[in-house]
Amino acid sequence: MPLIPFESTPTAIDGLLVVTPKQVSDPRGTVRELFRLTTFASLEPTAISRCAQVNLTETKRGAIRGLHGEAMTKLVGVVAGEAFGAYVDARPASATFRRVVTLELTVGLQVLVPQGVLNGMQATGPEGCQYLYCFDQEWRPDMPGIAAHPLDSDLAIAWPITVDPTDRGLLSEKDAGNPPFSVLF
Repeated sequence: MPLIPFESTPTAIDGLLVVTPKQVSDPRGTVRELFRLTTFASLEPTAISRCAQVNLTETKRGAIRGLHGEAMTKLVGVVAGEAFGAYVDARPASATFRRVVTLELTVGLQVLVPQGVLNGMQATGPEGCQYLYCFDQEWRPDMPGIAAHPLDSDLAIAWPITVDPTDRGLLSEKDAGNPPFSVLF
C-alpha cells in the first residue's frame, strides 16, 4: 500500500508553500488528507489554523480566476483536471514584495497562500478543472484586500493558454476591471 507522507516546500515568495498532502493508495484508489489542523498549524509563519469556508469552482479550459488577495490565508488545490497557478507577493513590507511564482497544479498538490499574496489560476486540463479553496475566514464582499489585473504586462505571467481580455467566458468583468499591479502601490 503506497504511502506518500505530508510534505511542504517553500517557494520564492516568503510564506507561500507547495504542499503534498498525506496520501494512501490501494487497488481501490487514493485517499488524500486535504486538511488536518495539527499538521497545517505547524507550518509557521504561514500557518492556517482552521477552515472557516470551503469553495469548489468548476472552471472551463483557458478561463482565468484572479489575481485576488483578500485578508485571509488560503489553502488551494486542484481536485480534478489541471491548472496553472500564479501568485504575486503584494505585501509591501515583505522581502519578496512584487515577486511572482507560477506552478503547474495537478491533483495531489496544494498551495498554502498567506494573507497578502495574490492568488490566480487558469484551467489547463482538457476538461478544465475543479479548484478547491479553503479559507481561514469567511469571505464577505466588504473584506479588505486587493486585486490586480491577471493580464498585467508588468507582472509578465506566462499564462499557458492565450486569453482574449474581452471574452467574459475566459475572464470575468470584475477581473478584467482590476487595475495593473503597479497602480496598487
